[in-house]
Amino acid sequence: MKKAWAISAVAAGLIGLSGCAPYGAPVVGEESVNQVMRYETGTIRSVRYVAVQSSTDSAVGSLLGAATGAALGHMIGKGRGQDLATIGAGLMGAYVGNQVTKANASELTIRTDRGRTIVVIVKGTGYYPGERVRIVKSGSRVANVEPI
Repeated sequence: MKKAWAISAVAAGLIGLSGCAPYGAPVVGEESVNQVMRYETGTIRSVRYVAVQSSTDSAVGSLLGAATGAALGHMIGKGRGQDLATIGAGLMGAYVGNQVTKANASELTIRTDRGRTIVVIVKGTGYYPGERVRIVKSGSRVANVEPI
């Protein structure tokens, strides 16, 4: 019974951490729907890789990781050893869940065709110096940076 519960908890955690969007599809925020946006073009001058973490995603990832880790740790040992394994695995699961929610991102320094230099942080790492890009803007926010 314990194994069935643990397997169910792991499966639920993995499903919760997986996305439903098609692989490689650009992700846009809900605020971008039905909005008129403008764009400008430019050339990437430099790329620096960074990690972005949402506080909401971090909390959910930590909670799911802790629950999954504790469930798996509870299957180890008996008595006091089982309690320690549950606590230790729960803490490790929380750490792993927190790390999983971080998104790889790029800090791009872009020289626009209008002569301005701007710095934008975007999710993803597929950008290269010298690459031509289109910078899509919604008000003062950058909605997307995409190769052209």
